[in-house]
Amino acid sequence: MNARTPSGDDVIQRSDLKPAFSNDLFERVLQRDNLSAAWKRVQANKGAAGVDGMTINEFPVWASAGHWTKVTTELATGRYTPSPVRRVEIDKPDGGTRQLGIPTVCDRVIQQAIAQVLTPIFDPDFSNNSFGFRPNRNGQQAVKQVRDIIKEGRRFAVDVDLSKFFDRVNYDLLMTRLGDKVKDKRLLRLIKQYLRA
Repeated sequence: MNARTPSGDDVIQRSDLKPAFSNDLFERVLQRDNLSAAWKRVQANKGAAGVDGMTINEFPVWASAGHWTKVTTELATGRYTPSPVRRVEIDKPDGGTRQLGIPTVCDRVIQQAIAQVLTPIFDPDFSNNSFGFRPNRNGQQAVKQVRDIIKEGRRFAVDVDLSKFFDRVNYDLLMTRLGDKVKDKRLLRLIKQYLRA
């Protein structure tokens, strides 16, 4: 149920109530095509190794040695436990540092597979003024929208930085909101494990 809709003239958000989604989302996450697409996305994004030290280039050898089959079996039987993230600090352009959590390549593939299943469910409810980490949207589009708003005569812009959002978000509330649409308890359990990791 979409009970809390932001107010304001610029908010364009779907508020229609939809039935909860089916209980087979976990199977969709584990489908071979979905996992293959997730791997391709993770591979294209590159990135550093997690706590296990495995790089993107080492993952295919690791997976073909039977480890990936073990992971998918553990996922299917509810015995999989995500690895902790590797904490690093990166320099911010304006000075100071920002903490970054780097999951293992294996966990990145699983997280991407989950995102590919959940994004079509949740994305339609997001504001049209939201551009970050959304399909077919990017920072250049956000800049263009701001330029168009300035041309309309508006004189103020607000920059919102979600710094440390995931360190401070109320996980119980987040899981409750996810549970409003996602009824697959196995998937919800796995997402909760990732939040703890």
